[in-house]
Amino acid sequence: MKKTGIDSVEIARLAGVSRSTVSRVINNYSNVPPETREKVMQVIRQYNYVPNASAQVLAGKKTRTIGLFMIEAGHVSADILSNMLLASVIENASSHGYYVLTRIIRNAKDEEEIRGVKDIFYQRRIDGGIFIGAANEEPFVEELIDEGFMVGIVDQEIRDHKEPNRIIANFDNHDGMMLAVEYLHGLGHRSIGALNGDMNRYSGPSKYEGFLAAMRHFGLEIRQEWILPGGFSEEIGYQAMGRFLDSGTKRPTAMIMANDSVAFGAIRAMNERGLQVPRDLSVIGFDDHPLSSRHHPALTTLKVDFADMMERLTVSLIRHIEKEETGFTPFSVRNDLIRRDSCRAI
Repeated sequence: MKKTGIDSVEIARLAGVSRSTVSRVINNYSNVPPETREKVMQVIRQYNYVPNASAQVLAGKKTRTIGLFMIEAGHVSADILSNMLLASVIENASSHGYYVLTRIIRNAKDEEEIRGVKDIFYQRRIDGGIFIGAANEEPFVEELIDEGFMVGIVDQEIRDHKEPNRIIANFDNHDGMMLAVEYLHGLGHRSIGALNGDMNRYSGPSKYEGFLAAMRHFGLEIRQEWILPGGFSEEIGYQAMGRFLDSGTKRPTAMIMANDSVAFGAIRAMNERGLQVPRDLSVIGFDDHPLSSRHHPALTTLKVDFADMMERLTVSLIRHIEKEETGFTPFSVRNDLIRRDSCRAI
């Protein structure tokens, strides 16, 4: 039976070398004679020795682990898009020899929950972290950046904040809204509304501002009663559209939704009231959710290449950790209009 709990001191004794020699072999230093290296490695293999991770961290070594933190109050396991984002980070980190520590943050205002997240950084259990679903200016994330931790963030814009340890991945929402309004305008629509996203996150106000700019570009009237407050979930889309329809306000001929999940909810609210898409209202989504092509009707939407975005963010974070990249790194992902069945010409 092989001995368990063996340490570097015992490895050194069994190999007949000093402890410092064992350390040099473990850390792959070049100044170790080949025959000595092999002798130490034989003992390491024989006893399945693994260096103590905590000791390596104290010695300034990397953990080769990144954190992945999703701020979401709902059920992440039930959302295909959220699962794809998580899987993409894990897959790309693994291909670069990194592990991923994942954690769902249910409430970013809960001090105890946030203390646990910050402790993961303070205890050096990870070399850096990626945050999905954070508010545009999330205090605890800003605190981690201020303290020098390497952080990647999806969906953020804070002017005058260009710290070298901040990596930002955004969507080109202005371009997406221009494509959406241009398409509807080409179909003959002149009465266009929008169901906004969460205004505390960058995508919320940036999509709204993009919508306003696109409407002005095509000389279309902006009517505030057709711009609905909302969020980014299907349930919020359902509730917001339901309230709008029940108010008796005259409908526009088309609406652009904050994302596809919101569109699913809004269409469900319409169906329950005997309205059909696109006969009674044309609808455009955002993101190209995996279910959008199978929805009834198939949803016209702005496609975002999430896989490419998460790969770029994950790889950039790792390169910053390994000092292969330096400096503040923002990038945006463009949109492509996917024409399906939820819009009609008038």
